Amino acid sequence: MASVTARSWALCAVSLLNMLFVFISGADFIRFVSFRPIYHNITGETTLCQDSVPWSVALKDSSVLWALFVDLSLLALFVVQHSLMAWAPVKQALQSLLGALNRTAYCFSTALALQMLVRHWQPVTGAPCLWSVRHAPWSVWFPLLCFGLHFLCWAIICSILVIFDYPELLGIKQVYYECLGLGDPWSQKPAPAQRLLSHLRHPVCLELVVILWLLPAFPLDRLLLAGTLSAYVGLAHSLDKQDLAYLCGQLKGKVWLLAEPQRGGAEQNGSSLKEKEG
Repeated sequence: MASVTARSWALCAVSLLNMLFVFISGADFIRFVSFRPIYHNITGETTLCQDSVPWSVALKDSSVLWALFVDLSLLALFVVQHSLMAWAPVKQALQSLLGALNRTAYCFSTALALQMLVRHWQPVTGAPCLWSVRHAPWSVWFPLLCFGLHFLCWAIICSILVIFDYPELLGIKQVYYECLGLGDPWSQKPAPAQRLLSHLRHPVCLELVVILWLLPAFPLDRLLLAGTLSAYVGLAHSLDKQDLAYLCGQLKGKVWLLAEPQRGGAEQNGSSLKEKEG
């Protein structure tokens, strides 16, 4: 009994420490991909690009080519890790090896790949920007507009993650069920939900695309980042009519549940009014 309790405590500690690391990595990624570029554009503290350098010269510059090579390698590392560990044979092997910590290991590896991407990313400052808003008054208003839209998109992304059961996404629910002997939470989901989640690997595709492409200044390394991640999250979707029908049914059910208390309150007020009139 003591060994079982110790094992449960160890699983919970690993899962919670991993959740903390994932949250820190997520905050670092938000700062890297969204707010830091906008802040640098507003303050002008960092040179994002050299518009005076022709493209023919910039694409032959060894520093530019090396930065692109490093950035492409970091993106390849993230894509390979994120896809390989989600591949069914690898996923089954890790499940048999790690058990309830399989999802925790996946999230930890993803967060580690993001940390390497954020910390070792090489800005391409020796090439022109694809576009740059530098003329008043848009040089002030457009960065503020980008900031507001980025903030809104991140708020939507966080809301969607909560709706999609973030404890299960982070592997906490699997450990909780394991400690209580409840089995795998995935197996307790209805078949349509399992089918939907297997087809919808990235439920925040549109918001992330807006964040990646909407910037006041768009340097060459940002094009590499935005193009690669947009293509990756887009190609991972395989929804069909059956998935959409299930989503519509769930949405109607949620709307009905939200409207039911108001409907009940309105009926109660109506009956009270009739009693008073009577």
